[in-house]
Amino acid sequence: MTLLAVERMKLFTTRSPWWCTVAALAVTIGFAALMAGTADAQAPLTVAATQFGYNFGLVVVMVMAGLAITTEYRFSTMRATFLAVPNRWSALLAKTAVVAVLAGIVGEIAAFGSWGIGKLIKPGVDLTLNTAYEWRAVAGVGLVYAVAAVVAVAVGVLVRHSAGAISLVLIYNLLVEGLIVLIPNVGPKIHKWLPFNMAHQFVTGNPDPTGRDVNFGPPLSDATLGPWAALAYFAGFAAVLLVIALAVANRRDA
Repeated sequence: MTLLAVERMKLFTTRSPWWCTVAALAVTIGFAALMAGTADAQAPLTVAATQFGYNFGLVVVMVMAGLAITTEYRFSTMRATFLAVPNRWSALLAKTAVVAVLAGIVGEIAAFGSWGIGKLIKPGVDLTLNTAYEWRAVAGVGLVYAVAAVVAVAVGVLVRHSAGAISLVLIYNLLVEGLIVLIPNVGPKIHKWLPFNMAHQFVTGNPDPTGRDVNFGPPLSDATLGPWAALAYFAGFAAVLLVIALAVANRRDA
């Protein structure tokens, strides 16, 4: 508990988590307001549409998580941390837990805030959360953000440089998985098993009852696993990456 408290204090005494939290909430809720304000018969407001900014907020949260670990390496405070706590795994796991919890809270506030602004702007539209899909589309965002934060922390531990770590997580999330589909023959088969595609399956899969166009909500997934199995797959990927990062951190100089 002491380690968790220390990591919480270290995290919130820097500016980047605050700015990233504000940015994540602004972009997700802002896009929800835009979707609600422009909704019409051709582009109706649905529960999915209120979560249009989900992936943009995910990017900001991953940036926050990456900065949380790389700034410690940048300013050499990680060296002091390891001197105070010789068990590096404990120190890094505490930091990961604190960052993941913050990311999950930001995700839940962003998702329910987006849903709430949609109801506020369009009170006549039925946005009641009735089905399992609709609950996952909103409440599930926090779980995805938390796991994605673990991925970003692991990359930060491996790379240790803010620019490099942030570039990697952004390029992979925004470009690489989408471009793999373009590989002839095997690309679509590989894409079905990629981690962030699995995360999108949890939020959007099995099935989206609105039959919406891909432009009106979070990115649709072509994964074949069910939603909860897809989330477990994504969490397993994050756990493996984190274990690799911890093993590497334990072997090299701080």
